[in-house]
Amino acid sequence: MTFIVTDKCIKCKYTDCVEVCPVDCFYEGENMLVINPDECIDCGVCEPECPIEAIKSDEELLAGEEKWLDINTKFSALWPNITEQKEPMEDADGWAEKDNKGELFSEKPGE
Repeated sequence: MTFIVTDKCIKCKYTDCVEVCPVDCFYEGENMLVINPDECIDCGVCEPECPIEAIKSDEELLAGEEKWLDINTKFSALWPNITEQKEPMEDADGWAEKDNKGELFSEKPGE
């Protein structure tokens, strides 16, 4: 089991989860975060910290969400590691309740 970030994070990028991760396994893209599944120790402390419930166990993925495990794996190897909490994206609160944001995913790394 591992935890992953789903498309709910896109355009929000709340980083409450980063602050509590004991192994610093979060990586930052332009408009979302991902978890490196190989570094995640499955402790689960990040999941309840996400205010929009974008983090799930790979065992909790719904049909169609399996691709987010691959996305987390791929982009955690490409994007910079993030270890400290920062401000969410502008208008994150406006995007927080929107569903099916996958088409807005950006492959660009965060800053």
